[in-house]
Amino acid sequence: MLDVPLLIGGQSCPARDGRTFERRNPVTGEVVSRVAAATLEDADAAVAAAQAAFPTWAALAPNERRTRLLVAAEQLQARSAEFIAAAGETGAMANWYGFNVRLAANIMREAASMTTQITGDVIPSDVPGSFAMALRQPCGVVLGIAPWNAPVILATRAIAMPLACGNTVVLKASELSPAVHRLIGQVLQDAGLGDGVVNVISNAPADAAAIVERLIANPAVRRVNFTGSTHVGRIVGELSARHLKPALLELGGKAPLLVLDDADLDAAVDAAAFGAYFNQGQICMSTERLIVDAKVADAFTAKLAAKVATLRAGDPAAPDSVLGSLVDANAGTRIKALIDDALAKGARLVAGGQLDGSILQPTLIDGVTEHMRLYREESFGPVAVLLRGDGDEALLRLANDSEFGLSAAIFSRDTGRALALAQRVESGICHINGPTVHDEAQMPFGGVKSSGYGSFGGKAAIEHFTQLRWVTLQNGPRHYPI
Repeated sequence: MLDVPLLIGGQSCPARDGRTFERRNPVTGEVVSRVAAATLEDADAAVAAAQAAFPTWAALAPNERRTRLLVAAEQLQARSAEFIAAAGETGAMANWYGFNVRLAANIMREAASMTTQITGDVIPSDVPGSFAMALRQPCGVVLGIAPWNAPVILATRAIAMPLACGNTVVLKASELSPAVHRLIGQVLQDAGLGDGVVNVISNAPADAAAIVERLIANPAVRRVNFTGSTHVGRIVGELSARHLKPALLELGGKAPLLVLDDADLDAAVDAAAFGAYFNQGQICMSTERLIVDAKVADAFTAKLAAKVATLRAGDPAAPDSVLGSLVDANAGTRIKALIDDALAKGARLVAGGQLDGSILQPTLIDGVTEHMRLYREESFGPVAVLLRGDGDEALLRLANDSEFGLSAAIFSRDTGRALALAQRVESGICHINGPTVHDEAQMPFGGVKSSGYGSFGGKAAIEHFTQLRWVTLQNGPRHYPI
């Protein structure tokens, strides 16, 4: 069992009132972590520590900041085994956590490379003798709120670019992966960033709303970023707006994968299986809608069904498990209700659908219509539905018939045709002849519609985590009208 204290001002500490909560393995029920349950006063202390550390961190030369972040990246990767040891918090496979650590280290390296890319502009002025500049400067304290499903990647993403831009951070850990999020903070502390530069707050599930509201309301918090469900994202966005705090929101998705009539079906099947079922479909980019031209739909379905039959979900510790567990049994109950609703209304179960506690076998459903909940609701599980259309325009209409718009994919041997279609898909991300699940540290990552607004990643994140200021220098006398 892992003991998980708070990280405030460089110190490991219990909650002020001594309360803790437990996170249990969803498969075995064993306690994986015993976690400090922060009070509102702890939240205040974390922000105060970040605020106190801000002047020193912001004043560092960019290459010194880069050096420290690169050390952190190397230590993240070096401590991969510690992260994998905490995978029991979410029931994920070890290979998923290993991938998380590798990409998180790259996110930190990419952020380090950005420290010298935070530039400004000289702007021509109509005022004689006025030298006008637009300067980007650190904002202050940034609040990052990260989810459990890709815990190392998304928590690192929440804080890496804010740090590169000269801000200090408070990371609010997920109640479902608190040990992993706390370990990220410890790695950065051990890398020598400085006391208070990174602070980590964990809270009991019942206290989440109050802690988040307290953190956002704190006057020292100048920026907010949140990755998670659209439902909670709306709440975070509303709270941020109430306190006039800019927020970057990366929310839910229901990614479409379009298979045109000339597609390489084997390639499309491989991408669909990976995108729909990797990490049990618990990825914001997961492929939930397979939108296939009617001319090739039957052949595609048969090939995908054969692939799904090879993907057994089970206890991550079992040697024959290809896929692992859902985050908890409640997730299984929720997803099974979506499946049952579709089947009761006439859909056809092609593969999977069996639920045992938190283990749900990968599921493929044909014949889903707009009257079924699975047509519109995000399952966030190993469930893909097949929708058929006649021609590219019909496929496009189906793809855009969703409140979400995060990731999408198109398969076609005619890349010009696919590119023209990609420009009309309503999504922040679109991959041609590749899976909907694809992330790289340097790429702009964000969605449209109910999938949020703003972009993480590389240069795209600089505008979110810096303040643009207009500064002038007057050379010589200036004329005034009075």
